[in-house]
Amino acid sequence: MREDRFLISELRQGSSEALCRVYEKYRDDLLRLAVSLSNDTAVAEDIVHDVLVSFIRQSRQFELTGSLKSYLATCVANRARNVNRAGRIRRATSLDEAGNAVAESWRPDQWLVCSEELRQIAGALALLPGEQREAITLHLQGGMKFREIAEFQHVPLKTALSRYRGGLLKLRSLLNSEVSECDR
Repeated sequence: MREDRFLISELRQGSSEALCRVYEKYRDDLLRLAVSLSNDTAVAEDIVHDVLVSFIRQSRQFELTGSLKSYLATCVANRARNVNRAGRIRRATSLDEAGNAVAESWRPDQWLVCSEELRQIAGALALLPGEQREAITLHLQGGMKFREIAEFQHVPLKTALSRYRGGLLKLRSLLNSEVSECDR
């Protein structure tokens, strides 16, 4: 948090190094979040780009009151929600596409081990209702607390928790049925 406050201070003074540091520090997390919420790697990259451009534009007036990561994750989630509402995307992202966006630093052997599992998880996540997928993604990939998710979704805390819990149960059921089909 101290580094984030320093980076924002530097951004206000026009430091391109501070901007690069913010981008490098949060890029992968924001891309994962955007891919999970949009189900499209190209759209996810656009979402993150739009959020960062907007952040740069407002950096002179920006006051950090909490976590910069949570703030940027909320911005990404809002942008993804707007894109989803516009109906511009409705297909599941292939793991290869998602991997290109967020796993550039992985070794090939690491990617091969995880690819099938990640494909199954991404496919199952895409089948969840939007509110549940959003709650799971915001918590696990966006690092948001349930209180923040409830505020973001404009619902009581118990509803956010219920969406998360219900989504995990459906996800587990979907993944278990996929494993059962593979065993046949």
